[in-house]
Amino acid sequence: MTGVLLSAKDLSVRFGGVLAVNGVSFDVRRGEVFTLIGPNGAGKTTVFNLISRIYQPTSGAIDFEGRPLTTQPPHRIAGLGIARTFQNIELFEHATVLHNLLIGRHTHRATGLWADMLFTPKARAAEIAAREKVERVIDLLDLQHHRDSLVAGLPYGVRKVVELARALCTEPKLLLLDEPSSGLNVEETGDMAFWIQDIQKELGITVLMVEHDMALVSRVSDRVLAMNQGEVLALGTPAEVQAHPGVVEAYLGSADDVATLRREATR
Repeated sequence: MTGVLLSAKDLSVRFGGVLAVNGVSFDVRRGEVFTLIGPNGAGKTTVFNLISRIYQPTSGAIDFEGRPLTTQPPHRIAGLGIARTFQNIELFEHATVLHNLLIGRHTHRATGLWADMLFTPKARAAEIAAREKVERVIDLLDLQHHRDSLVAGLPYGVRKVVELARALCTEPKLLLLDEPSSGLNVEETGDMAFWIQDIQKELGITVLMVEHDMALVSRVSDRVLAMNQGEVLALGTPAEVQAHPGVVEAYLGSADDVATLRREATR
């Protein structure tokens, strides 16, 4: 794990009179799983939207591989090596799993419209290469039985995995996971943790994650940044951040509130 892949410096964004993110700075190192935590409304997804170029920061800067990211249009982000999943699954429901994953290969397409229409040897070779890449992802995430299924007919947990698979098909350097365990049961969350570890260790992909499930955060994260009301509360290992007084208060209330909760729990 060497070097900084993504760097955010003094990020702020204002929506009208609301300061959603205020002076947030952090570095994501190559090869790590870096997680943003915090209560609802803390600004975590807003940070993701800044990196994805959905939002433009009011002030501050984001660098990716040492180059400014905030000057890039949103449609260039995938081509730079950044992929993302969403809290609300964004898939083509009336297409098969295979076709959804092949769409993820679009950023690597090297043939033009006429070559594709005429299915020239170059287009044929590109199609075979894309299929091979997609099949590797299908094998990695155990999606073999769903390859030819329409997304609309799949259980929610499988759809979450398909969205992850499509992001991986872009061959990202940085994978943004927005609440990957949301809506999953305990077994599915355990599988998600296993796959995140495989993505990091076997594929060498850096992961930046927003997550509420602290068991998942503790299991897979190298470092954690806690946010509250758009500002940074703490940065460190999962254990260090979870023990930070400001983080405890943000989740559970003041020290008096925590003491009351403990007394109620022992009755």
